[in-house]
Amino acid sequence: MAKGRELKGRIKSVENTRKITRTMEMVATSKMKRAQDRVVGARPYARSLADVISDLYSPDLAEQFPLLRQPAHAKRAAVLLLTSNRGLAGAFNANLIKEARLLVQHLESEGTQVELHIVGRKGIGFFRYLGRELATARTDITDRPSANDARSLADSLIESFISGALDAVHVVYAKFNSALSTPATAEQVLPVTPPKRTGIARDYILAPSADAILTELLPLYVRNSIYRALVETVAGEQSARRTAMKNATDNASDMINVLRRTYNRARQAQITQEIAEIVGGAAALE
Repeated sequence: MAKGRELKGRIKSVENTRKITRTMEMVATSKMKRAQDRVVGARPYARSLADVISDLYSPDLAEQFPLLRQPAHAKRAAVLLLTSNRGLAGAFNANLIKEARLLVQHLESEGTQVELHIVGRKGIGFFRYLGRELATARTDITDRPSANDARSLADSLIESFISGALDAVHVVYAKFNSALSTPATAEQVLPVTPPKRTGIARDYILAPSADAILTELLPLYVRNSIYRALVETVAGEQSARRTAMKNATDNASDMINVLRRTYNRARQAQITQEIAEIVGGAAALE
């Protein structure tokens, strides 16, 4: 019964694989819930920050702040791509890389020189394979990004923009709409475009002046935009990994059912053959 033993070995192997994928699905679900809580927690602060900037903004003030400078044509731009350090997340990283490549091609077609800043081994490995020079390659940001991580990414870009070395900064990340919707998204964070007011406009008593407040709030707004991109990308990664591992678990279950049916048929055929041989041998003795 060589075939039967072979099938039993395959069934055991697939069952072991299913145990692994099911465990990884549970781990990803737990991490996704924590990442989703960070996303939800970051949004009210970002909304309030955007509302304050929207209320304080005026064309007169815009001329005083480099972060609000709107160049007629971007000669040099930075693209910050956020990917994951690990795989087994379906097409998650491939979609982010595709979005980044489309953005780079669009900018270069307009005559803009692009420098790449990449977070995550998957994005770094892909663009290094293409032979693309990277201005920044970070793999030290974990699946629990902090405000300090966002600051370390944003401050150098802000300084380059203020000095005139950069005319625009774009971030490519996974926008977390829900556990089933995490599309790759490109968003321009510099120059700062005053957001539209989402609620009722408020009258502020400013102390100190609007100039001093905007001086502090504008860099904070850019850092917060990058922080939200980090936490949403982590949530999207865990969501994609959970979906991929669930699909793998379901496929393993289907494969086990097919292998078991095949094994039972082979075993039944062998038993039938042995019975036929016994009956034939008994008849020959008579």
